[in-house]
This record gives sequence, C-alpha cells and structure tokens, in this order.
Amino acid sequence: MFEFFINSPLAQFEVTKLFGISAPVLGNLNIVITNLGLYSIFILLVVIGIHYYGNNDYNLIPSKWSISLESFFASLISMVREQIGSHNEIYFPFIYSLFFFILFGNLISNIPYSFAVTASGVVTLGLSFTIFIGVTILSLSIHKIKFFSFFIPNGTPLALVPLLVLIELISYLARSVSLGVRLFANIVAGHTLLKILSTYLYDLFSGTLVIAIITLIPFSIFLALIGLELAVSLIQAFVFTLLVCSYLKDAIELH
Repeated sequence: MFEFFINSPLAQFEVTKLFGISAPVLGNLNIVITNLGLYSIFILLVVIGIHYYGNNDYNLIPSKWSISLESFFASLISMVREQIGSHNEIYFPFIYSLFFFILFGNLISNIPYSFAVTASGVVTLGLSFTIFIGVTILSLSIHKIKFFSFFIPNGTPLALVPLLVLIELISYLARSVSLGVRLFANIVAGHTLLKILSTYLYDLFSGTLVIAIITLIPFSIFLALIGLELAVSLIQAFVFTLLVCSYLKDAIELH
C-alpha cells in the first residue's frame, strides 16, 4: 500500500516503507522502496534537471539558472584550490556533487510534510563514515607507513608519545562521526523548532480575532526563522564540503 502522505511534520525524520515487491527469484527476492530511497532519487533527479535546465551551451545570453550555477561553481572551485591546492582539482567533481546533494536535501526538507534526507542518521553518518574511510585509504596509498606519523606531532618528547598518539588517534577517529552529527543535529534542531512554533501559532490563530491579530507579531518572527532555516541549509552544505576539503588536504599533505 502506498503511503506518500505524512501525518505529522515530525514524521519527516522517520524512515518508513512505502511499497515492496516480493518474488520467488534467487530464493526470496524482496525489493523495498522507503521514503529515504524515494527522496534520494528525487534529489538526484532535481540536481540533474537543474543543471540540464541551466545549461548555457547554445545561448548567447546566460539565464539566471546558468549564472547561479556558475556562481556556485566558482565558489566551490575556489574552495578546492584554497584548501586542497590547484594541483588537486581532480577531487572537485566529488566535492561539487556532494555539495549539491546536501544542499537540495536540506532545501527540500524545508517543504512541509516532506522527508528530511539530511536529517537521517543513516545518510549523514553514512556519508561521514564513508568519506572518513576513503580519505584514510587515500592517505595510506600516498604516504604508506609514513601515514602513522600523522599521530605524532613534530618535536614531541619521547615520554609523551604514547599519550599524544592516543589523543590524536581518538581525535582522528572522531572525524568519522563528527562530520555527520554536525549536519544531522543542525537540520533536526531547526526543523523541530519550526514544528513546535507552528503548532503554537496555529492554536493562537484558531482563537479569538484579537488574539489572532496579536499573533501576527510572533508570526513575523516565525517567518524570519524560516528564512534563517533556508540560510542554514546553504551554510551547512558549504560547511560539510569545506570540512571534507580540509580532511582531503590532511590526507594529501599529512599535517
């Protein structure tokens, strides 16, 4: 049975089964589509569609979409060059794709009764852990055994080496979680706050005419918070990709 409608705005944080297909193939083949999978595919199609629509190959005058995409491109390529180095632009397609996936995941989650992909721990921690593993493998492939010198700062007294290695190792392993938790916490906190405020405002607007008129004041603050949440959607996408660039720089230059 299809369940495309969400009964509560807070349900946008819950991964639920939309429909599934079971077939007696290869034992017992069971294909399940969840709201997480559906919205992830939708985000992918939106990103591809916007880039296709903003394509300016055959137009003399660029469209607004094309100008916007070129602005994002310029900002992201500048970030990669400053953080990783101009000779490491090979990582730019990954950074660019990651940024737009997180950006549109954040923006779509602001639509009432939609599903917040970037507020799902499966997605954020999955991205964080996968990037951590990839960066570690990259560093090992470049520096080999020298990679482990990353955990021993230069000039460390021999007596402090075991303690500092433990501290640096814990700090390094924390990257696999902190990257995803930061994004997850910001999106969940903002959406939860808007849900609570919207519930109270709805009750106030349902009261008498005088109370409804007075409620216009906190309602204007609520609208400002919605604008702030949209800004946070963009900022968190930049912060996430900036930290990934920083991790790549550490892996390549080993410091």
